[in-house]
Amino acid sequence: MESRNPDQTLWQSFREGEKQALGQLLERYYRVLKHYGLKFMVEETVVEDCIQELFLQLWQNREQINDTESVKHYLLKALRHHVLQYIRLQKRLNYEELDWDSALPEEPDSETLLIQQESLERLVKTIRDQLASLPNREREALYLRFYENLSIPEIAEVMNVNRQSVSNFLQKALTKLRNQWLSPVLVTFCIFL
Repeated sequence: MESRNPDQTLWQSFREGEKQALGQLLERYYRVLKHYGLKFMVEETVVEDCIQELFLQLWQNREQINDTESVKHYLLKALRHHVLQYIRLQKRLNYEELDWDSALPEEPDSETLLIQQESLERLVKTIRDQLASLPNREREALYLRFYENLSIPEIAEVMNVNRQSVSNFLQKALTKLRNQWLSPVLVTFCIFL
């Protein structure tokens, strides 16, 4: 019998009717899901409602839900569906016009020297500006790949595109970023040395 990771064990237990297992999955992934949901530029309460609705639906449909290789991937994809459904229902934006938030995750302010803090702030601003200049789908692919550590097949499923499209999004975005801010990054890192 093959060994299962803790997520898969919890997933199986929840599918068998253990509410506590679903609660543990919610605790484990709430922050990741909320952070991802906020990238769609909807209010925090909307994301929280979508997460609550997602877990309620999971519980109600537990007997029809299949096993999954990656619980994180399954939950991110399901939350994306809920958020996009909310947006479409509210007629705020249509799917292609989503304003993907390019903000980087907040960095802990552990710098003690003013020059390092200022340099870091300039670097973050440069990166944010460059990310903001990327098309929405490229930003989303970068986020899922490098912040959520999803594989290309998982990103393709979450974004509802083929694998080649994901590879293209990532390649184009990284090429643009490399060309636009490699020099400022090197200069900033030289200051830290």
